[in-house]
Amino acid sequence: MDRIDTSLIALRRILRATDLFDREIKQATGITPVQFRVLQVIAEKGLATAKEISIRMRVSQATVTSLIDKLVRVGMVTREKSASDRRQINIHITDIGQQTIKDAPDPLQQRFVRKFDALEDWEQAMLVASLERVAAMLDADEIDASPVLHAGDIKHTHDA
Repeated sequence: MDRIDTSLIALRRILRATDLFDREIKQATGITPVQFRVLQVIAEKGLATAKEISIRMRVSQATVTSLIDKLVRVGMVTREKSASDRRQINIHITDIGQQTIKDAPDPLQQRFVRKFDALEDWEQAMLVASLERVAAMLDADEIDASPVLHAGDIKHTHDA
């Protein structure tokens, strides 16, 4: 097998892994991986603002709002006005949201992060450079993307 085929197979395996995980997390939690990541961000402190989440996930506040709307509808988070600043809305995780995180399968990106962190510094740099080069080869280097391993578009209007 030549290098072109080997590289295309590796790319396909990555895409397939993200697709399989999307289905696994959706089946286990009832929410998308992106919605699950929002839930994780909120769970870190028990509450967050839409602005904090959008900065952390590198997506627009409008996208975060639609993701939070879905989490509110399924009872995983609530919105409450801040006691210290009435203009600010805090998003709080509920007991259902906490249980969802506890029961969910290990997120694909967290597996990646653990293994990436275990690499030597030079290996991390080489891997980042290679991935950036692959993105450029696919004319995808200018596509806006958050650091969430997910096969679909970050904004799921049908799921949000």
